[in-house]
Amino acid sequence: MAYPTIDKPYGLKPINLIGGQVFAGATRQIKIASAYGTDIFYGDVVRVSSDGVLVKETGDTTVSATGVVGVFLGCQFTNPSTKQIQFQQYWPAGTVAADAEAFVADDPDQLFKVAAVSSGTTVAFYGQTLVGTNVALVQNAGSTVTGNSAVAIDGTSANTTASLPIRIVDVVPDTANASGNFCEFIVKWNAPYAVSTSVYTGGDTPTVATTTVITGGHQYLNPTGV
Repeated sequence: MAYPTIDKPYGLKPINLIGGQVFAGATRQIKIASAYGTDIFYGDVVRVSSDGVLVKETGDTTVSATGVVGVFLGCQFTNPSTKQIQFQQYWPAGTVAADAEAFVADDPDQLFKVAAVSSGTTVAFYGQTLVGTNVALVQNAGSTVTGNSAVAIDGTSANTTASLPIRIVDVVPDTANASGNFCEFIVKWNAPYAVSTSVYTGGDTPTVATTTVITGGHQYLNPTGV
């Protein structure tokens, strides 16, 4: 049986949850500010800003200090021309609509399928050894024709670095090549991580003051808030 060729990245696609829990398609509707000036495509990574509205997350090797909230799965708003409710695959930058809302896969336990690249949109194959490692995102621009994301993971970045935002938990065998390597992986959000900064105080008997902050990960698990 022939399986499809993955010739370009397609963003993060929800499949199921950690532990084999079923993903029933549940999403949370999160407000988008009227005239928000950045395109957001189906499968893009998003977060909630300090204003309480949805914005596109653009980080790759790290994400916002407050973390990410999930993946964008379309939106709805009142079309300013027709005055009718419109459902759309992507958010067109600058759309004026006071009632705009995004549909977001926001479960911290969500698992996603994603394509791996060597850089940009160049799909590449990697071995089973990537399972259990952390990787960076590749924030390619999506398509205003299809409305779909082109976000991918960078297979060359695989490491144990805690600040990398994505954890690989499995491979997708259906699109493996003849050598047994993989261009698609199952991934999850990595945990928030601690960063400690030490400052040496002056005086005859200097001491060390250490400040620890929690950063990254999923916003619902990050205790620092937005």
